[in-house]
Amino acid sequence: MATIHILGAGTPTPTPDRFGSSFALEIDGDQIMIDCGPAATHKLVKAGLWPTEIDYLFFTHHHFDHDIDYPCFLLCRWDQSIGNENILKVFGPNLTEKITTGILDESIGLFAHDWIARVSHPLSQRIHVNRGGTLPRKPPQVEAIDIEPGPVFKATNWSVNSASAKHVQPYLDSLAYRFDTVDGSIVFTGDTEPCSSVIELAKDADLMLCMCWDKQSNMSDNGENEGQCGTTGAAEMAQAANVKKLALVHIGPNLSDPAVMNSAKSDISDIFSGEIIFANELDKLYL
Repeated sequence: MATIHILGAGTPTPTPDRFGSSFALEIDGDQIMIDCGPAATHKLVKAGLWPTEIDYLFFTHHHFDHDIDYPCFLLCRWDQSIGNENILKVFGPNLTEKITTGILDESIGLFAHDWIARVSHPLSQRIHVNRGGTLPRKPPQVEAIDIEPGPVFKATNWSVNSASAKHVQPYLDSLAYRFDTVDGSIVFTGDTEPCSSVIELAKDADLMLCMCWDKQSNMSDNGENEGQCGTTGAAEMAQAANVKKLALVHIGPNLSDPAVMNSAKSDISDIFSGEIIFANELDKLYL
């Protein structure tokens, strides 16, 4: 059974219950993250997972609410390691390699001072040995790659394909991802307005996690409907793709209000005939 952990179900606007975007997948023993928004590392642990066990990370795009915890995750995963973990593989659109280098590179990395101190100082060395590691301690190793739409990665029991998502181009590239597993298929739209490329990627998927900023009527009135989905936009994409379940994430502060959410669910069900889920942080979904 594949398990989806909702780590971040919010937006750039912090609220007591939601902030940023991040998800974790468990597929046949493999642990995967999609996006790494605010406090994603802490939320990962609250969900019962552990950074050193995450071997794959996929970025939809590089707005801060999707990647701001990346330095924390990289350093925590490395710091808690004992040196025999798998090398982390990171995939994402343009800037993924640049940001990774800018965090860890020994010469120019903004956080290189941290890992250099932990590699070199006797106290940090002792903690590493007490944890089960051996000396000399290895510097962080990460395989990061910028990707284009299309086939991304294939493991033994799952594979990933990506498609372009229409968000804030040309300033940032954005991707949606489809994970096909032995238990079914999962699509993460990332941030996007309704578009044919994401609909095609999501065709007949078992579950689509789609951003839903607000009620569509509000977004039309205030001009916030470009580059992102609201209630009817998410519903129309899910219905056009014939997905079985629609999980709404990246939910804005107004839509988080229970009364607004209840009204919105009715609007969505008028368009989408499948199961509708308003995802909360630390929820678990299953295939």
